[in-house]
Amino acid sequence: MGKSVLIVDDSNTMRKIVARSLRQAGFDFETILEAGDGQEALNVLDGNSVDIILSDINMPNMNGVEFLRKKAEDPAIAGIPVVMITTEAGSDILREALNLGAKGSVKKPFTPDQIQATLGDYV
Repeated sequence: MGKSVLIVDDSNTMRKIVARSLRQAGFDFETILEAGDGQEALNVLDGNSVDIILSDINMPNMNGVEFLRKKAEDPAIAGIPVVMITTEAGSDILREALNLGAKGSVKKPFTPDQIQATLGDYV
């Protein structure tokens, strides 16, 4: 069975850019799921199994940090690795995300090489 990824970002365009960058980085995900915020991501995870989650931090409804908190409360999804894709590199909110279990981060704008270097250990 092929690998699957969940891309969480409030921008549809950014979700498409991330998906394209994954392909350009050499990742061959069988399934690419998308969500527009943390709550949508939890809803998607309720019925789907994924190998990794790529999430923005700044989103309406439920941001990436709140999503990490809620994800940690659910044993069925708590162990799925999350990499933050954000403009918040080096900020307190990114440190908080890492403290809540995010495995790493990629700063926007990014290249496929940066995606490869960050996700290579998890996919």
